[in-house]
Amino acid sequence: MTIGFLGAGNMGEPMARNLLRAGHQLRIFNRTRARAAPLEEAGARVVSSVSEAVIGAEVLITMLANDDAVRETLLGVSAAIDALSGDAIHISMSTISVRLSKELAREHARRGQPFVAAPVLGRPDAAAEKRLWIIASGARATIARCTPIFDALGRGASIVGEQPWQANVAKIAVNFTLAAALEAMGEATALIRKSDVEPRVFMEVLNALFGSLVYENYGRMIADRAFEPAGFRLALGLKDVGLALDASRDAAVPMPMAGVMRDQFLSAVAHGLEDVDWSAISEIAARNAGLT
Repeated sequence: MTIGFLGAGNMGEPMARNLLRAGHQLRIFNRTRARAAPLEEAGARVVSSVSEAVIGAEVLITMLANDDAVRETLLGVSAAIDALSGDAIHISMSTISVRLSKELAREHARRGQPFVAAPVLGRPDAAAEKRLWIIASGARATIARCTPIFDALGRGASIVGEQPWQANVAKIAVNFTLAAALEAMGEATALIRKSDVEPRVFMEVLNALFGSLVYENYGRMIADRAFEPAGFRLALGLKDVGLALDASRDAAVPMPMAGVMRDQFLSAVAHGLEDVDWSAISEIAARNAGLT
């Protein structure tokens, strides 16, 4: 397939490489062109504008940081949506708000363009190793056309509905669950450290109980206080907790834990931790406990 790919960041770059390896033709636009330069050596065409990436593409993939970046790129001055041909599919793979997903669906429908929301689960290493899990929603026939792309990017996909925004709310709910696990591990580790128990031994116990890569990988980072390089920046964790609160308000679903976690993430940002891994939220529990 001929793919216009917008966003060659920590996640977008390895995803683009896997699409190239699968034989797809990529035209890539990134606001910082130098960031996309290595993909040119891998066979992609790095272009200077959004329209160059989009015009004539069979599929448009957006892998951008947040609502503002997606809205500006798709609906703003550059207006990728207007350069997209009528039968080309827009696959939105970013973690964005339910509100923006609904807005994009309306704008695509107005133009007769198919739209699929397909945010991904996994860190950059999982993206590089084609181990992402994809959460997808949209018309079944359109999702079927996306199968070769999903196969090139991950180990599987869950189809959660026919309205694109349903995939976005599912991704937001998953990230909320992960953030809650990090907060719980951070508070528990603060208790363990202050009780003179070795955190790594405690994490062995957790892993024996849960048998989960989430607890194994993040638990090791929290026990070792090793938060760099960031697989997922703490500032993005704050963004995602905010998305959960926005979605809960619109759906009239109380989420009291989300409010607590928002304040914890805000405290972490105030302490200068916005650019380290989001597992560093555990440092706030440690500081609140009087630990250095």
